[in-house]
Amino acid sequence: MTYLIATDLPTAPAGERFRALLARPGILQMPGAHNGMAALQAKAAGFEALYLSGAAMTASMGIPDLGMITVDEVCFFVRQITRATGLPLLVDGDTGYGEALNVMHMVRSFEDAGAAAVHIEDQLLPKKCGHLNDKKLADPVDMAAKIAAARRARRHLFIVARTDAAASEGMDGAVARAKLYLEAGADAIFPEALTTAEMFRSFAARVDAPLLANMTEFGRTPFFTAAEFQDMGYRMVIWPVSSLRIANKAQGELYAAIRRDGGTQRMLDRMQTRAELYEAIGYHDYEALDASIVTTVIPEGMPQHG
Repeated sequence: MTYLIATDLPTAPAGERFRALLARPGILQMPGAHNGMAALQAKAAGFEALYLSGAAMTASMGIPDLGMITVDEVCFFVRQITRATGLPLLVDGDTGYGEALNVMHMVRSFEDAGAAAVHIEDQLLPKKCGHLNDKKLADPVDMAAKIAAARRARRHLFIVARTDAAASEGMDGAVARAKLYLEAGADAIFPEALTTAEMFRSFAARVDAPLLANMTEFGRTPFFTAAEFQDMGYRMVIWPVSSLRIANKAQGELYAAIRRDGGTQRMLDRMQTRAELYEAIGYHDYEALDASIVTTVIPEGMPQHG
């Protein structure tokens, strides 16, 4: 149920609910949800926590993931997802949107918008997707200062420090950075763009903290299942852009079909029906809140032209 009609809205802070999920046995699985509708579908599938990707957000806006968006723009996405589902949400905080004070502002803004957790990465602007080349890294001490600032500002937010150092500084550099970030106050570590199972296992063996794995498609990491990541020592896994990739592929095929066929008649079997959409968003439950709204009758089938 969405936030206006739910009778069981959570009362505990989102960060506390995230920690409770993480404390349970097994790996915490967080699929990416790039908007409220995707979040509702993920919840309906049985997921108990979600991830909001910067790459998915920016792509849905028609721009690249180069650190161009603002805290307020991210909060728009955070609010729609957390209001729609009530689920704990891990949010991509990029580089923190500036230096220490900016990071503190981000943390408070994300908390106010409903986020449960945030990850902050040790790249310099203009940042890039972690699976691309030639990433420029921040000084580890400067990154640690951002983590300390986030820790000081947070009321309940779970703080994940992401390091992109493996590609340029090797495992020793990534591990050293991770340990420094934990000393600064990070709750967990996200080693980005590891390329082999051996690297994942080695990092887990050397870093004593909850670890986050990123299972993005078309990147540097081979395909692993949630169970495989768990066996390698990871407590959390995300599939950041998968929902957007699927939606974009389907939309592209739809527009091509309309252009080719002059209509959507060959695509109807691939569409969510009106009834299915209304069920997903609780349409009739909202109507029931206001007696002035006449109950909607859903048309049965599409009329055929004669």
